[in-house]
Amino acid sequence: MATQQSTSANPKVNYEYRRKKAAEEMRKHVTSFALMIFVTLIAFIMVLAGFDKTFVYPVLLALAALQVVLQLYYFMHMSHKGHGAAALFLYSGALVAFITILTFLTIVWW
Repeated sequence: MATQQSTSANPKVNYEYRRKKAAEEMRKHVTSFALMIFVTLIAFIMVLAGFDKTFVYPVLLALAALQVVLQLYYFMHMSHKGHGAAALFLYSGALVAFITILTFLTIVWW
């Protein structure tokens, strides 16, 4: 999401612009936090309800991945401009970890 910056020389306009942007950012944080709490409650309810393990494990992993994405993009500000290098290293590391785990699982199973 590209951030626009006010170029007005009037300090009152700049203040209003920063207030508006801060309010939008806070709304996104609160929404993602509420979503993360909801996802956590779903995970707890699934485990406490005693569902089958073959169903619970993949769903828990998917919910955990969703939590990671929400954490990175909203609370660690990866959606902002200027985080391209950090995102590149993060995604490269995730790809290497996924390939390594897949390789070892394949070696063990076959």
